[in-house]
Amino acid sequence: MGEGEFKIVFTGPMGAGKTTAIAAISDESPVSTDVVNNDRVAFDKEMTTAGLDYGHIALADGAAVRLYGTPGQLRFRFMWDILGHNAAGIILLLDASQADALVQLDAFVDAFGAGRRSPIVVGVGRTTAVGALALDTFAQRLENRGLTLPVFGVDVRRRDDVLLLVDTLLCLLELGDRRTA
Repeated sequence: MGEGEFKIVFTGPMGAGKTTAIAAISDESPVSTDVVNNDRVAFDKEMTTAGLDYGHIALADGAAVRLYGTPGQLRFRFMWDILGHNAAGIILLLDASQADALVQLDAFVDAFGAGRRSPIVVGVGRTTAVGALALDTFAQRLENRGLTLPVFGVDVRRRDDVLLLVDTLLCLLELGDRRTA
């Protein structure tokens, strides 16, 4: 890709692992705007992102990747548009153990333009949890919508898993650059 700077946005519902994924790959401790979660009925976790997460990584070829994580709650939807502006690509994280995971897939793909503005790569976590949807279910849902997006099973705590998502997105960007050249 060469020298330059790329903005990648991690998005998805609350609890999908955006903050954890950015922390797993950022070269320095990421900036986080986590606050106490006051909606424990909807999702039982202590903290949630209210503004954004931010980290960065330097690539071997001299390029820099800025990593932004969106809040997952619908009430912070306005931040999705702000953070998505001028993004080179989107990494959508989902939790296969959530009953509404396919609805969340649709909502976030729609919100981020189904790849029209920026390429999207989908990372699905907790695929081995009891009652989790099969990974193929997500790809099939996208295919039924006429979309072909890369879908990977990931553990967002594992650096290599998260880097696979980033590398895939960067490959899609490079492929897009070659097509327009």
